[in-house]
Amino acid sequence: MAGATPKLIKELREMTGAGMLDCKNALNETDGDLEKAVQALREAGLGKAAKKAGNVAAEGLVSVLVNADFSKATMVEINSQTDFVAKNDNFIKLTQDVTAHVQATGVSETEELKKTTINGQVFEEYLNEKIATIGENIVARKMVTLSTNSGVVNGYVHSNGRVGVILAATCDASVKDKAAALLKSVAMHASAMKPTVISYTDLDPEFVENENRAIRAEIEAENDELKRLKKPLKNIPDFVSKSQLTDEAIAAAKAKFEAELKEQGKPEKIWANIIPGKIERYITD
Repeated sequence: MAGATPKLIKELREMTGAGMLDCKNALNETDGDLEKAVQALREAGLGKAAKKAGNVAAEGLVSVLVNADFSKATMVEINSQTDFVAKNDNFIKLTQDVTAHVQATGVSETEELKKTTINGQVFEEYLNEKIATIGENIVARKMVTLSTNSGVVNGYVHSNGRVGVILAATCDASVKDKAAALLKSVAMHASAMKPTVISYTDLDPEFVENENRAIRAEIEAENDELKRLKKPLKNIPDFVSKSQLTDEAIAAAKAKFEAELKEQGKPEKIWANIIPGKIERYITD
């Protein structure tokens, strides 16, 4: 047979996604036999993948897949070595295929995933071929699936492809579509704001205390500059989180306001009209 021809090289590239030179060499080695050339690339690919496996995969994409009835959502992080490869169509397709596979198999760990079968291949072999084709080490690093029988799930991937969110909520079947749309909006908000907890009540007390000191110090520093410029000073709050506004804290604030009103000579009978507004502003601040 004639070996590599432009037509055969083009066809082999479309079949395998391998580079032009690799396709040309494989066709020459197999005298233009496409099937043998594919096999030669596969065998070479496994060798290349082994060499690249030690390279650090620190870039990549997050992929989210939500099933048709909003009962299951899967999120997978797949890493490459460079941002350039992360934008490659083959890599994007890989992340989508792997996410669908993770959802179908229900795996939640990388080692579990490696032992599964995808498209008739052991996953580890399948990924090694993709590594050889794409030309960089690729790692399926994290995966999670949420499912529900009494509500909805939904998710969102930020436009940068690096931040993804999946959420689940309980709801009546009659409002499932509206609840799914709401979850999508909440997921978009979460991907932009990157919260670490769902509610302020879940914040770690030590984190809150550290933030409280830091924010107060920042405002004090700003006030030093405002004072120098003879401008109005900013209020320095006692607390920076609702988690700190305990009943005791509110009671202490109320007592402070009462003392201030007494010192100002305000009649006690009008305190009830003034203090609620002060408490509201205190909480807002």
